[in-house]
Amino acid sequence: MKIAPDWLADPAAQRVCAMLTKAGYQAWFVGGCVRNALIDAAASDLDITTDARPETVTKLAKIAGYKVVPTGIDHGTVTVIVDGSPFEVTTFRRDVDTDGRHATVAFADTPEEDAKRRDFTMNALYAAPDGTLRDPLGGIPDALAGHVRFIGDADQRIREDYLRILRFFRFYAWYGDPAQGIDANGLAACAAHVDGIDGLSAERIGQDMRKLLAAPDPAPAVASMAACGALLRVLPGAGPDALTVLIHIEEEAGLKPDVIRRLAALGGDPGRLRLTNAESTRRAILRDMDSGTGEVAYRHGAAVAIDRAAVLAASLSQPISQGDLDAARRGDGQVLPVRAADFMPALQGPALGAALKAAEARWIASDFTLTRDELLT
Repeated sequence: MKIAPDWLADPAAQRVCAMLTKAGYQAWFVGGCVRNALIDAAASDLDITTDARPETVTKLAKIAGYKVVPTGIDHGTVTVIVDGSPFEVTTFRRDVDTDGRHATVAFADTPEEDAKRRDFTMNALYAAPDGTLRDPLGGIPDALAGHVRFIGDADQRIREDYLRILRFFRFYAWYGDPAQGIDANGLAACAAHVDGIDGLSAERIGQDMRKLLAAPDPAPAVASMAACGALLRVLPGAGPDALTVLIHIEEEAGLKPDVIRRLAALGGDPGRLRLTNAESTRRAILRDMDSGTGEVAYRHGAAVAIDRAAVLAASLSQPISQGDLDAARRGDGQVLPVRAADFMPALQGPALGAALKAAEARWIASDFTLTRDELLT
């Protein structure tokens, strides 16, 4: 069986492979790019694996005139840069010891050995430079069926790295078939080892959760996370129900997937996700149920106001109203028709600030219709 994605014809990628094969070593494209080629999805990057040791890859690349960066030399990875394009080249590996977060690896000689240390069968796929596939562990039928399945014993795979719990749900969100349902053995293993999430760094948790919530429809995966206890480990106090409604609202309103909007719908404490200050502020605005949609649009713009209206509607299990959409458009770009100078010199200091604030509140309550003269009366 062969694949023929556009990236396979990339001259730079083929030159990296030729650098290895002409010297008598193996070269295989591996992982996500191969999986995505099978299911006709775009590939974000190209990873290459080989039986050549890192020092050999480095030597061959320098002889060929390519720049080499030792990005993960201890784990067998060097980045070869050809015509400005980076390619991670990793030596076949096998795990020697793991502690749930890090692995001690030894180099291996075949794709079969390398495949056994990977997480899911659909990620243990290899493609030769001519597109010929090599599937040591039955990943092709799983990829085509949307079946996210751990390699070998799910409990063992998770004990090797507890981040694989979150990866399991992330890959289900992106590549799983909701009609088929989540893999029962995998879900049971996640539930049995959910305590392991507590030992993961915020950076690792945040990266995987962001990728999960960016999927077209992450609701089934998040519901499964809640069912096994994983959701409360990463978002204490969160619940999945409003997210399910929000996805339907997004589809009906033509809203693109947005991680912060979806986090706002989930609720809970996002402390373990390491949000930026700007993201935390926006999330707080989207969860503010006291201000009207027009006021939110006036203060933060129509896009934020519509997002906030969508989150509110989702929390109430109802569609976003046309009234909210209209209010967001009316409030966007409005400019308060009075200034502090209009109240001076009669008012100064705190009294001036209070008068200006009261005038703004009246103006917002009037749906931005009161004029300057009316506000000064």
